[in-house]
Amino acid sequence: MQDSQEYKEKKAFFEKIITLYGRNVLIEVLQDKSITIHKLHMATTNKTDGAIKTILSLAKSRKIEVTYHEKNSLSRISKNAKQDQGVAIDIIAKSYQNAKELQNISQFKLLALDGIQNPQNLGMIIRSCAAGNIDGIILPKKNSAKISPLVIKASAGTLFKLPIYFCNTLEDILPSLKDTKIYALSSHATNDIYNVSPAKKSIYILGSESDGVSPEIKRLCNNSISIPMQRGVESLNVAVTASLIAFMK
Repeated sequence: MQDSQEYKEKKAFFEKIITLYGRNVLIEVLQDKSITIHKLHMATTNKTDGAIKTILSLAKSRKIEVTYHEKNSLSRISKNAKQDQGVAIDIIAKSYQNAKELQNISQFKLLALDGIQNPQNLGMIIRSCAAGNIDGIILPKKNSAKISPLVIKASAGTLFKLPIYFCNTLEDILPSLKDTKIYALSSHATNDIYNVSPAKKSIYILGSESDGVSPEIKRLCNNSISIPMQRGVESLNVAVTASLIAFMK
């Protein structure tokens, strides 16, 4: 039993780890003392000058563990051999939570993302939600953009200000959220966002710009809603749609 509990605690800890890469990104992260850092990874081929010198100096001042790897091993950690620049960092994202925890929350207004693969769109969605009336974002691990330097840049520093609930797929979590109103955003819906009755627990699902919300996910929704359009405009960028939902009363 004790081993099982230790395994669960260890798994829960590593689920909150997000690995970032790139020298400028690492410098920004290391300079932000509000971000908790688990470990710094460096390629043995790095020359100790310029940005690398700054990174190591910042890590030393914050007493952060540094591990060295062969270039191929470092690339497996960063998962981006072309852009990691020989460095990666594991941060402990306290706002990155398992979506199963939503079952224990009595009231929320969330956005769920279905097939959003553009990192810039994801970053802008996070920024809008952090600024608006949204309690968190459900972000599946499959068929979705991953948290990356591009997402952080597009979020303009708001990534860690908003809970992000991860799951494998939306189909894994939505059926378990009882007494929750789930709406799919669709340009074909006859009901619009201004005629939605307030609910204690509600989720608004945004689909990809090319395909919208997938049929599988639509079947799990209570209703489809649209954004009223003028002058023949057919659709909006998904990040703009997220902004409208975020500031909807």
